[in-house]
Amino acid sequence: MSIFGKIMGAIFGTKAEAAEPASGAGSAAGGAASVPMVDVAPILDKAVAAKGEKLEWRTSIVDLMKALDIDSSLSARKELAKELKYDGDTSDSAKMNIWLHKQVMTKLAANGGKLPDDLKN
Repeated sequence: MSIFGKIMGAIFGTKAEAAEPASGAGSAAGGAASVPMVDVAPILDKAVAAKGEKLEWRTSIVDLMKALDIDSSLSARKELAKELKYDGDTSDSAKMNIWLHKQVMTKLAANGGKLPDDLKN
């Protein structure tokens, strides 16, 4: 499973794999319209609370991945960048991380995730 698929699965549940990431036409009856809205913030807030450490998932891709028990190493983030078609310099990890966080939030919203207003583009 892709790294974004793992993020989706951790937030939306195991059935999210079928929706990863929103692309072309739906296969069976219903398609994307059958994907219920999932309120992302309470799920991630609960995951952060369970970790017992200060994680800023709203601003940090690393903290978001840590909260969901997903490998947040530089190599994993570079793989996520490749999946999401990042065309910048992956050696500039700060710039890449900001881009990754924005893209993950955008893709969560595109796949039925309800985001807080401050995270919408």
